[in-house]
Amino acid sequence: MNFTPYVTGAVSAQKPYQDYYNDPVYDVTDNFGAFDAEGNAIGDGVLDNPGDILFTKRTRTGQKDNYNLSVGFSATWSRPLDKKLQDQCKKAAAANIDMMQQLTANKRLDFEIARLKNCGNLIKEGISFHPRSPYYKICADVVVQNVNVIAPHRHTIPNPGPTSKNAKDLGGPITN
Repeated sequence: MNFTPYVTGAVSAQKPYQDYYNDPVYDVTDNFGAFDAEGNAIGDGVLDNPGDILFTKRTRTGQKDNYNLSVGFSATWSRPLDKKLQDQCKKAAAANIDMMQQLTANKRLDFEIARLKNCGNLIKEGISFHPRSPYYKICADVVVQNVNVIAPHRHTIPNPGPTSKNAKDLGGPITN
């Protein structure tokens, strides 16, 4: 269902507004310039006083302003003829959304497992970011458990010198 109200309006006008104007009436007399057979003056086809204005007459222009205002609404209602296709389309869209969400979850799980594995290996090797580093928090939540591995190393034991069988050489007497 679609419902659309509307209001439109229009104005047309001519500026400047003139309801009447003075229309000039020109002198079109042609009484002179030629003669008839009896010798009387007649017109020769050329105006006697060209361009002379005899008078002006008031003429209505017919000019008017127009105003228009329209108010109404438009409504559209459509109904599918085959609801089965619409339902299939909705199911396909929902399945596609579910698939995209699962793919996103799978990628997130892959990322977290890779982070866990790499951080765990680095922690076992004694490698980590400094606590003030912005990258320290990347591995901050990784815990390595059940690791009883001691890194290979050597100790030097100093030679005590010549051995003695005398208790006095070993230190003072033990008292209780």
